[in-house]
Amino acid sequence: MSDSDLTNGRLHPLQEISTRISQRSSHGAPVRGEKSLGQFSTVVRVISNQDTESRYRTEVADNGIHLVDGSDGNLTDDPTSRKIVSWEPDDKENPYNWSNARKATITIITMLTVINTTMGSSLPSMAVPYMAREWGVTSEIQMVLPISTFLIGYVFGPLLWGPLSEHIGRRDLTVVALSLFVLWTLGCALSPNWPAFLIFRLLCGAFGSAPIAVVTGQLADIYEDTMTRGRALSYFMVATVCGPLLAPIISGFCSTTIGWRWTFWVALIYAGSTLVPVLFFLPETYAPVLLTRRAQKLRKSDPTIRVYAAFELEEKDLKQVVTKVLTRPLRMISTELIVTATCIYLALVYAIFYISFGAFPIIFQGLYGLSPGVAGLLFLPIFGGAAIALGIFFAWDYYLRRSQEQNRPWTQKEEYRRIPLAAIGGPVFAISLFWLGFTARADVPFIVPSLAGIGFGIGFQLTFIGMLNYLTDAYEIYAASANAAASSARSFLAVVLPLATAPMFQQLGISGALGLLGGLSLLLSTIPFIFLWKGERIRAGSAFCIALKESKLEMQRRAEREMKKRDGNVESRGIFQEEKEVAQDNSRHSLSLDTRP
Repeated sequence: MSDSDLTNGRLHPLQEISTRISQRSSHGAPVRGEKSLGQFSTVVRVISNQDTESRYRTEVADNGIHLVDGSDGNLTDDPTSRKIVSWEPDDKENPYNWSNARKATITIITMLTVINTTMGSSLPSMAVPYMAREWGVTSEIQMVLPISTFLIGYVFGPLLWGPLSEHIGRRDLTVVALSLFVLWTLGCALSPNWPAFLIFRLLCGAFGSAPIAVVTGQLADIYEDTMTRGRALSYFMVATVCGPLLAPIISGFCSTTIGWRWTFWVALIYAGSTLVPVLFFLPETYAPVLLTRRAQKLRKSDPTIRVYAAFELEEKDLKQVVTKVLTRPLRMISTELIVTATCIYLALVYAIFYISFGAFPIIFQGLYGLSPGVAGLLFLPIFGGAAIALGIFFAWDYYLRRSQEQNRPWTQKEEYRRIPLAAIGGPVFAISLFWLGFTARADVPFIVPSLAGIGFGIGFQLTFIGMLNYLTDAYEIYAASANAAASSARSFLAVVLPLATAPMFQQLGISGALGLLGGLSLLLSTIPFIFLWKGERIRAGSAFCIALKESKLEMQRRAEREMKKRDGNVESRGIFQEEKEVAQDNSRHSLSLDTRP
C-alpha cells in the first residue's frame, strides 16, 4: 500500500485516528479550575483512546488489513519475520460465515441460560413470608434482601464478566459461571439459616449475571447483519422477561403446597439441564480467540513458522487487564454519553420492574385478598405484553427492511433502525403505571388493574429491545462491555429502589406511589427522542464509535479490492487463454500451408 492511499483516505494511520478521537472527545469541555477532576478526565480519555487504538489494530489485522503507519512491524512479507493470521473473505471458521442452523442453536442456548438467572432474580418473591416464618425474620427491610442481595451480585458481576469475555473469550467464561451458579442454587435450597441464604443469593447473582453481560457480545460475534442481529437480540430479550415472570408462579405454588425449598430445587433442576447444552453444543464465538487458536495450531504443526494472531501480540500483563480491560465498562459509563443516558433510563425501567414484585403482593394480596399462587399468575399479562411487543418488533423490522430496499433516506441513519421502538415503548410503559395506580381500588375488580400488565410488558420489552439493540449496534465488538455497564447500572438502582417499596406505598398509597413512578418514567422516556434528534452527533464524539467506524470502512474497502482483484485475474486468464488459442490456430494454419504440394 502506497503513501497516497493514506492521504486519499483509504486507511488512516492510528496516530491520526487517536488525535481525532482526542479532539472530538474533548471538544467543548468546560474548564472550571477543577484541576483534579480535569486530570482524572484526561487520564480516562487517554486510556480509552489507547484501548480503542489497540482494539482497532487487532480488528483490522484479524481481517487481513495491512496498517502502514511506520510503527507496526508485525505485518510483513519477510518469511523470517512474524506473520499475522487473519480471516479470508469467505473463511468458514469465521463466526459470521457459520451456517444459520449453528447460529440458531447458539441463540437458543443463550436464551435458555439467561432464563436461569433472570428467573433466579425474583424466585423468592412469593416464598419470603414462609422463609421469614421459619427463621424468625420480622423486619420488612430484611424481607426485601433475598431479591436485593441477588441484584447486588448483578451490579458487580457484569463489570467482571463483560470485559473479561473480551479478553479470554465467551465459552469458557460461560461454562465456569453457569457451573458455579448451579452450585450456589443448591446452596440456597439447603441453607440452614437466613444469613447463609443471603450469602448464597449474592453468589447466585454475581455468577448468574454472566449471560446478561456476555450474550449480547456472542450475538454480535455471529451476526454481522444488524437486521438479523436485532431479531436474535429481540428473542433474547423475551427470554430475559420470561424468567422473572415465571419465578413468582413457581414460588407461589411451591411455597403453599410442598414447601419453599422446592422453589430452589425446581430452579436447580432447570439450571442443571441447561448446563448440558452449554457444555456440549456452545462453541467459542469470539473471533480474536478463534484466530489465536488457529495460529497456535499452525505453530504446533510447524514449529519453524512464526505465525501469530494479532490478539496474541497485545499486552496482557496485570496492568493491562486492570487499567484497560476491567475498567472498560466504568469508562464507558463515565465518558460515553450514549452509554450514560441508556444506563440511566434502563436503570429506572428495570428498577420499576423489580418494584412490581413487591407491589403486586401489596395490591393483589393486601387489597384484594388473593392467595400467593393466584397473585403470581397475575404476572402473566406482563408476559403477554412482552409477546405483543415481539410482534410489534417484527412488524417494524419488516417495514424497515422494505424501506431500506426502497433506499429511503431515513434508513441510512443508525438511530432510526431500533430507537423508534423505545420511543413507542417509553410512553406506553408510563401509561401502564398510571393505569395500575388509579384502577387498583377495592370497588374495581382486580382484573382491571391486572390488565395494566399488558401495557407494562409492551413498554418494558420495546424499551429494552430498542435501547439494547442500539447499544449493541453502536459498539459491536465492545457490546459486552457496553451492556455490562448498562446491566450494572440498572441492577444498582434495582437494588436500592425496591428497599423503599413498602415505605413508599405506605406513605403515598397505591395511586400516589405508582403515579410518582409513572411520572419519572414519562420524564426519562424523552431520551430515545433525543437520540433520534442528536444521536449521530453524539456518536461523532465517541472514541469507541470512531475507531469502530474506521475499522468497518476499511474492511469494506479491502473486501471490494479483493473482489476486483479476483475479477481482474479471471479476466486476465480469459484473455490469455483466447490469445493462446488464436496462436495455436494460426500455427496449425501456417503448418498446413507449408505442407501443401
